[in-house]
Amino acid sequence: MTISRRNVLLGATAAAALAPIAVRADTPDVVIGIIYPFSGASAQIGVDAQKSYETAAEIINKKYDFDLPLARTEGLPGLGGAKIRLVFADHQADPQKGRAEAERLITQEKVCAIIGTYQSAVAVTISQICERYQIPFISADNSSPSLQRRGLKFYFRAAPHDEMFSAAMFDFFDAMKKKGTKIETLSLFHEDTIFGTDSANAQLKLAGERGYKVLADIKYRANSPSLSAEVQQLKAANADVLMPSSYTTDGILLIKTMAELGYKANAIVAQDAGFSEKALYDAVGDKLEGVISRGSFSLDLAAKRPMVGAVNAMFKEKSGKDLNDFSSRQFMALIVLAEAINRAKSTDGDKIRQALVATDIPGDQTIMPWKRVKFDAQGQNNDADPVLLQYVGGKFVTIFPPQAAVAEAIWPMK
Repeated sequence: MTISRRNVLLGATAAAALAPIAVRADTPDVVIGIIYPFSGASAQIGVDAQKSYETAAEIINKKYDFDLPLARTEGLPGLGGAKIRLVFADHQADPQKGRAEAERLITQEKVCAIIGTYQSAVAVTISQICERYQIPFISADNSSPSLQRRGLKFYFRAAPHDEMFSAAMFDFFDAMKKKGTKIETLSLFHEDTIFGTDSANAQLKLAGERGYKVLADIKYRANSPSLSAEVQQLKAANADVLMPSSYTTDGILLIKTMAELGYKANAIVAQDAGFSEKALYDAVGDKLEGVISRGSFSLDLAAKRPMVGAVNAMFKEKSGKDLNDFSSRQFMALIVLAEAINRAKSTDGDKIRQALVATDIPGDQTIMPWKRVKFDAQGQNNDADPVLLQYVGGKFVTIFPPQAAVAEAIWPMK
């Protein structure tokens, strides 16, 4: 062997020995796709969601004294300090657009996982694409219970679904009845996509089991230009409780139409969605004093867990808003996913899936009032305890369950 040839080989060997150091010094980003509506009627949801995910990514990528997974380190230690990089895509509230955007994120942007989507109908198609490519889909804020019952191996949801939320509503009704409150009849009002349909089915089933009479079960077309006929039916039924499952624009139209037609509900207990959105209260909040909405987050928790207030302050600086039921679930979705990727020490889809299956995060290491985050065989976290919130004096306060409540329920609503 010539000296020059020997020197080349030695140089190559030295370079190989130094390669791990070079990799650690310039660790590739971990790329995660985020799919939301950034245009159309639900565009504000996407804008707020982006701020929520950016808040979570900042906590993961930098160092904070929070009792959250990955907060006290910079980046992902399991991947040499790699940073999270988010790629946002607009599904425009269209399931087929969502399908195409998910495929683009996977094949062109090379994301290792996808989080979304606000509308459950869009989650149906996106989760199918993720399943085909065998990368995890984190259902951050979709509440349709049928989503986790399709036999998908790469589907995960840390937050409650509408059967869990509805059960909390009926537990609340039962507790109020024991105190002497008259609650016997219900009116269901729901939009016609998978969210509204699944919600109404859960509520109908629970009403039958708990002995409540459903006087009206009204399905309407999502984004309908008029709800006059439907509100007339609600007014005629005049049930003890109106239970709407509506997104923001439909919720605003419902409340405006109720005012126009002189229908004043005794009580409204809403399935979140539009009834947790600032835009709805900016538009018709003066007509909603005392409305109750289910949720999975309560800012009241900051009194017991100061970290919640600190995270809220970070989010508010970016968005101009407090965390709500959606933004809190979005924040936690990225934290949970990143924690699993860190344990997987890989961006391989199946290895991340295996890490998600083994997830077990105590509730006090989240910003939520949950027992823990642990997924069942269907990818659902059954320890995500719902709360009921009442809109009083321009803000929401927790009224149920008793261990989380900071105020008694005002009934009937004003």
